[in-house]
Amino acid sequence: MSTTTTVPSSRTAAAETRLFPVPGIVRDIGLLLARVLLGVVLIAHGWEKLVTNGAGATGQFFDSVGIPAAQTAAVFAGVVELAGGILLVLGLLTQVVAVLVVVVMFGAYLFVHQGAGIYATNGGWELVAVIGLAVAVFGLVGTGRYSLDALIAGRRAAGARRTTA
Repeated sequence: MSTTTTVPSSRTAAAETRLFPVPGIVRDIGLLLARVLLGVVLIAHGWEKLVTNGAGATGQFFDSVGIPAAQTAAVFAGVVELAGGILLVLGLLTQVVAVLVVVVMFGAYLFVHQGAGIYATNGGWELVAVIGLAVAVFGLVGTGRYSLDALIAGRRAAGARRTTA
């Protein structure tokens, strides 16, 4: 006698870990709202580095806290935050954005916030940790149905189905 074992799909396994199931549309709207809010925060920080304060002043600050290649790092951080925020709002290239933003937030933690405790009001690391963690979650879990990443993935899957049919 043979026994057949079925392995649950990742979607089924994920649903089984929730205490209260959430309808797909609610999940996707929640991901959209969280992604847009996080993107706006990143846009504001990138804009501040590049435009409000200017890349030169940001570079001087980076130099004062010991960041190597301070001027280049200032431009890199500002562009990653500004462009990454825009891409996050759109839900486009989210995994790439996640990696780059996590790198910037880790650098901010190491060079600026590490020794100041947890609270952002005292210059602490809570904001960079939350931004880094939130963007990492989007990179790992995905952006939800309402994103350009999902649209592109759907078109790829449809194209693959047409070529194999």
